[in-house]
Amino acid sequence: MNTLDHVVAAFGALRANPVRGFLTTLGVIIGVLSIILLVGLGDGVRTYLAEAFSGLGSSLIEVIPGKTERKGMGPPPLNNPRKITLEDARAIERRARTLDAVSPIVFGGGTLRYLDRRRDVAVFGTSAMYPDMRNLHVQSGRFFDDEDALAGRHVVVVGTTIVRELFGEENPLGRTVKITDVPFRIVGVMAPKGQTFGFDWDDIAYVPAQTAMDLFQLDGVTQVLCRSRDRRSTAAAMDDIREVLSARHNFQEDFTIRSQDDLLETVNDLLRTMTLVILAIASISLVVGGIGIMNIMLVSVKERTREIGIRRAVGATRTDILLQFLVEAVVISLVGGLVGLGLGAGIIAIARNVVPDLPVELSAWIVAVAMGFSALVGVLSGVLPARNAALVDPVEALRYE
Repeated sequence: MNTLDHVVAAFGALRANPVRGFLTTLGVIIGVLSIILLVGLGDGVRTYLAEAFSGLGSSLIEVIPGKTERKGMGPPPLNNPRKITLEDARAIERRARTLDAVSPIVFGGGTLRYLDRRRDVAVFGTSAMYPDMRNLHVQSGRFFDDEDALAGRHVVVVGTTIVRELFGEENPLGRTVKITDVPFRIVGVMAPKGQTFGFDWDDIAYVPAQTAMDLFQLDGVTQVLCRSRDRRSTAAAMDDIREVLSARHNFQEDFTIRSQDDLLETVNDLLRTMTLVILAIASISLVVGGIGIMNIMLVSVKERTREIGIRRAVGATRTDILLQFLVEAVVISLVGGLVGLGLGAGIIAIARNVVPDLPVELSAWIVAVAMGFSALVGVLSGVLPARNAALVDPVEALRYE
C-alpha cells in the first residue's frame, strides 16, 4: 500500500465509527479553534494599533523633559532638572535641518463656560503646525496662526463634542467662552476625529502654546512634537534634536527623545509576548487532544490485531503496518485541525460582520502554524500505537479473537 492508500483507509476508519472519530478529534478542534481566535485577536489589535498610530501622523518624534532610558510609553520621571521652553522649541525649528515641522505642546485641563453651560475639557496649547502634523482638519472657521500666537490673542479652536454639548445647533464661531474664567473667542471648529486609545479628539480646546502657559502659569512646555522629512531620516532628525538641545542645556541630556516607531515597537513587543503566551496556553488543548488520539489508537491496535496478522500474512511488512497507523493518527489530527480552522474562520467572519470595528483577523501565518501543530500532534500521538502495531507477532495476531 502506498501513502494514498493509507490515507483512504484512515478516512474509512473514521466513517466506520463517526461518533468515536468526532470525540477523538474534539481536543484538536478546540485547540486549533483557540489558537485561531486568540491569535487572530492579537494580530487584529496589532494592525489596529499600527493604523491608529499612522492616523495620528507619520515620522513623528516627541521631545519630553527629563531623562529616561526607556523606549516605551509613559512619562519620564518627575522632578525634572530642567524644563523645555518655547525658546528650546524655536531653536529646534531653526537649526534642525532634518525636520519639516515643530510644535510645542502644553497639556492642561479646564472648565469651558458659555452662558450658563459648562464642560470640563482637555486644553492643548500648541502651534499652527499641529493640525497638519496630527492629520487633523478644520471643519469650519480657521485654526489660529503664528500671528495670533505672537500677539498673545485669546483665541480657541474647539472640537465637535464641545460644540454639541455647549452650543447645540447654534453657530459657535465668533462666540466668547471662558476657560478657567479667562475669555476666549472661538475662531474655528475641528472636523470630527473620533477616539484613539480611549482619548476623545473631539473634546479638546486648542489655544496658542504661550497663551496656555500663561493660562496654567507654567514656565515650560509639556513636550515638543517634531516631524522628520521622511521615515528614513528619523534617526538623523533625533540626533539633530539631541545636538541642539544639549547645547542649550549645558551639554547635559536632561530630556528624552522618542520616535513614533519606538512607541509602536514597544507595543508590538508586548503583543508578541502575549501572542506566545496565548499559543502556549492554546497548545495545552492540542496536547490533550493528542493524548486522546493516542489512547484511541492504542485501543484500535488491540481491536485490529487480527487484521494486522492477516496483512502480515499476505506480505505486508512491519514498515507498512507502522505507516498505516501513523498516517491514520495524522489524518485524524488534521481533520480535527481543519474543523477547528473552519469554525474559527466562520466565527471571525460573523464577528466582523456584526462588529465591523472589532480588531480581529485571520492571518495566513497562524493558519499554517495551527495546521502544522495539528500535523505534529498527529505524528507524536501516532508513534507509540504504530510501533506497537508493527511489533505484533503475525502468528499470534492470527490466533487473536
